Amino acid sequence: MKSRYNLINNLICTQQSRSLSQNIDVTLLKMPSLSPTMTQGTVASWKAKPGDHLRPGDILCEIETDKASVGFEMQDEGVLAKILVEAHGPEVICGEPIALIVETVEDYQKFQTLDQSVFVPPKTAAAPPVPIAAAKINSHPTPTISTKIAPSARFHAQSNNLDLQGLRGTGKGGMIIKQDVVSAIKARQSQEEPISAVVAPVIVKETVVSVPEVKHSVTPSNFLPVNARYTDIPNSTMRKVIAKRLTESKQSVPHFYTVIECNIDSITNLRKRLKQNYDINVSVNDLVIKAAALALRDVPEANARWSSSANTIQKNSTVDISVAVATPNGLITPIVTSADKRGIVDINAQIKDLAGRAKAGKLKPEEFQGGTFSVSNLGMFGVSVFSAVINPPQACILAVGGGIPRVVPPTGKETKPRVTTTVAVQLSADRRVLDEAIAAQFLQVFRAYLGDADTLMM
Repeated sequence: MKSRYNLINNLICTQQSRSLSQNIDVTLLKMPSLSPTMTQGTVASWKAKPGDHLRPGDILCEIETDKASVGFEMQDEGVLAKILVEAHGPEVICGEPIALIVETVEDYQKFQTLDQSVFVPPKTAAAPPVPIAAAKINSHPTPTISTKIAPSARFHAQSNNLDLQGLRGTGKGGMIIKQDVVSAIKARQSQEEPISAVVAPVIVKETVVSVPEVKHSVTPSNFLPVNARYTDIPNSTMRKVIAKRLTESKQSVPHFYTVIECNIDSITNLRKRLKQNYDINVSVNDLVIKAAALALRDVPEANARWSSSANTIQKNSTVDISVAVATPNGLITPIVTSADKRGIVDINAQIKDLAGRAKAGKLKPEEFQGGTFSVSNLGMFGVSVFSAVINPPQACILAVGGGIPRVVPPTGKETKPRVTTTVAVQLSADRRVLDEAIAAQFLQVFRAYLGDADTLMM
């Protein structure tokens, strides 16, 4: 995370007029990689200012990772000499410097006498360059340049009579993309004057008839199709990583889906008894997690993952359930560890604590990294059934819908139909790790636990 630089060699040598006795040791603090998927991060806020004396354990700044905001703790004692990255600034690549630390207040005073221009800002995530100024109008727009042009950009340029000659592309390998064309059209419109209609004489039965000249203004909106009127919303680091990982999941993981209906009358009655007799509030989701954990214990083939490096199936030794929680920055999955060994009340308390800190961005990396199985519940939003995307390297995710009342015919000694409540759960599974028979076996065991509160509590 840090490396030492002696300024007598790197800085003071550039200032021959200063005394060479100013030998200062500087610690270069770099943007840390706080999760396996983190390649860049943003400084959310600085908790110290230049000149502050910091001790081990003090929070220097808050780093926004791909999952949460994490406090960057000092490991050694020192004085903050210079901040290289402003809060809420551009994303910084992991390993690039974000601050400089000196050892003592005296070193800080010496540091201030140095030429600050020698400190190079850190490398930030690449921002798309701005296309060149307005392109020319061409009645027959046929690009003659050798630059690659995306099909959508070519169609958009032809639709708006835009000559692509000289337009600099911002896509991969210099390719001209649709956004380049849209930007060029907007730049052209800002420079154009209102256009007057040019009317040619019309010949009718060899008689020349002059059509009155009609002048009208063409507003900029006339040039843009409806689907080009939009506003770019910057993505958070978390949403960028979510988009990348889930795209990779759907592209590389062979998903298959199995659905089963579960009767929840038994666990509904259990919730009422716990509330009335012991004043204990547990949710259906708590009981779902407990049932899933016990089913994974009984069907360990479903509690596995795919190893891309070894090209093998790896069975997990513990049952750690990742629970999907919606936050303002995106979806995050805090983990209930050893869920098969926890009681219902313990699971309830654990989820409340994790969900609360997840929404506040205060989870520790070890609390959302890992997990062997995921549960996503949208029943509270009125969703009856849905498909969830697997979170690699996990092999399964269980999508839980809402309760639906159903009328069932009488059975045994019953003489009248009765109303029961069921939920549909859909398992998304990695076909490389388990097949349809294992998925069906897991769902059958899960349904048995969810339908029998006494067994579930045992």
